[in-house]
Amino acid sequence: MAYRLNPNTLDFPPVQYADEDGLLAVGGDLSEERIIKAYSNGIFPWYSDYSPILWWSPDPRFVILPQNFKFAKSLRPILRKQEFRVTFNQAFERVMQHCKMTNRPNQHGTWITSEMQEAFINLHYEGFAHSVEVWKEDKLVGGLYGEIVGTCFFGESMFALEDNASKVGFVVLMKNLLENNFEMIDCQVYTEHLARFGADMIPRAAFIEQLEKGKEKRFDKEKFEKGFDDSPDFIFA
Repeated sequence: MAYRLNPNTLDFPPVQYADEDGLLAVGGDLSEERIIKAYSNGIFPWYSDYSPILWWSPDPRFVILPQNFKFAKSLRPILRKQEFRVTFNQAFERVMQHCKMTNRPNQHGTWITSEMQEAFINLHYEGFAHSVEVWKEDKLVGGLYGEIVGTCFFGESMFALEDNASKVGFVVLMKNLLENNFEMIDCQVYTEHLARFGADMIPRAAFIEQLEKGKEKRFDKEKFEKGFDDSPDFIFA
């Protein structure tokens, strides 16, 4: 049975108390302090409208470790065309709204509730939540967003209005994170799409160990937002 959070404290139970599906706790709120504490301890919120807030810490955890990342060589000709331009933290609210409105197979409705949306927009302005934007000329055609704790990136959701737009955004994000010596990218739960990029299941204990390492390191937000040479030759080097 999931632990019911005390509304008067920010405390979470140990992640080992999560059930076999990864559900750890119920209730609480989406205050900035609670969300940051959750992610800093390997816990994330995931629920739908008309449901109480649910907090998860699955075992195993689906992650990409830097040494295992696979650049999709099939994207090289797409990058060479230079049809897309990638930026960071330039349109967070628009990216999150597109992610919310995207229809996904076998998913009814969205887990990005209005309450969740408001909370993460506030976290973006506090420097905790970050976005990747993919542009075709001046039109936003793809992107993704997530959170950063130390040198760990927690991916949340992505969208694409043009073929390959989200893939290009993800690859350029990965190169950025690698250039900034990130410890890992948390993908939370399995998807075949991210498995192609080298994501794999690791025990929750190993995930927490990686997270503890990453929390000790400093994230350079200015360098992250500046980006880098996103030419295909540099990305695939």
